[in-house]
Amino acid sequence: MPTKPRKRLRCPIDVFRYHDYRAFLAAYYEHKKPQGFSYRAFANAAGLGAPNYLQLVIQGRRNLTADMARRFAETCGLGTDAADYFVTLVAFNQASDNQERNRHYEKLSGFRRYRRAQKLELSEAAYHSRGYLPAIRELALSASFREDPEWIAERLWPPIKPSEARQALDTLLELGLLERGPDGRLRQATRVVSTGPETAGMHITNYHAEMMQRASAAMTLVPARERDISSLTLCLGSDGIARLKERIQAFRRELLELAEGDGQPSQVVQVNFQLFPLSRDTAKDAPPAPPETETETETETETEEYV
Repeated sequence: MPTKPRKRLRCPIDVFRYHDYRAFLAAYYEHKKPQGFSYRAFANAAGLGAPNYLQLVIQGRRNLTADMARRFAETCGLGTDAADYFVTLVAFNQASDNQERNRHYEKLSGFRRYRRAQKLELSEAAYHSRGYLPAIRELALSASFREDPEWIAERLWPPIKPSEARQALDTLLELGLLERGPDGRLRQATRVVSTGPETAGMHITNYHAEMMQRASAAMTLVPARERDISSLTLCLGSDGIARLKERIQAFRRELLELAEGDGQPSQVVQVNFQLFPLSRDTAKDAPPAPPETETETETETETEEYV
C-alpha cells in the first residue's frame, strides 16, 4: 500500500506583518514552544547540522543565504507567496546599503498580502515618498494658501513642477491628511503628523536622507539669517546617551506644541535631529598601563654660539 505524502503544516504566524525576519522566527518559535517544540526539533526538520542554528539566527549571530532562507520558510510551513516574501525579507534585512534595501523594499511592497496587512505603513510610505508632500501639507496652514498647483510649485524650495504639486494634493486628499472645510478651502485633517522618536520603515530612512541632503544644500543656498545650522561633538557614557535621546525627544514634542500654538503660520521650515556615534564604545576596554618612569640622567649638549 503506497505511503500517503505528509501534509504540510500551515504556519501559525502571519509573516506579512513583519519587517524583520528574525522577529518573525522568534514569534514562530515562541508560538510552537508550548507544544514541545525546540531548536533541535527545528534543526532536524530543516536538515541542519547545528541543533541551535535557529537560535543563532534569531539572536543575530548567523545570517541566512537565499537557499537557507528558502529552507527555513519551508520548515516554518510558509506557502508559496509567504515563502517568497520571507526570502525577500531576509535579503532586505541583510542588505549592505540603502540602494539594495530600496530594491528589496519595492519587492516586499509588491506582495498583495503585505499591502493588505500593512495599509497604514504603506500610507506613511506614500506620504514620505517625496519631501514636498509634508511641506505642502504644512503650507496649507498659511492664510495665503491657494489650491493652485502653479502657486504651490513656485512657493516651495526648491521649486517643483505644477504637475507634481497637483499629484501631491491628490495624494494628501486620498490619505486623509488634507480635507475640505465648510468654506470649501483645503485644510489639515489633523494638525500634527509625527513619525515618532524612531522608526525602522524604509520610507522613513529615505525621507530623513532627503532632508539631510536639503540641509546640506541650505548651507550654501539659503542666507544665514533664514537658517540655523550647528552641531556638537560629545563624549558620553551609555546612561548619558540615553538621557540625551530623552532630551531630544522631549524637545521634539515641545516644538510640535509650539507649532500648534502659532496663530499666523506663513512659511514651512524643516528641523532635523541627528544623533550618531563617531567612535566605538570603549566602556569595556581596559585602561592603558601607566607609563614607565624613566631614570633621569644628565646629558651634556654642545652648542655653538654664532657671533
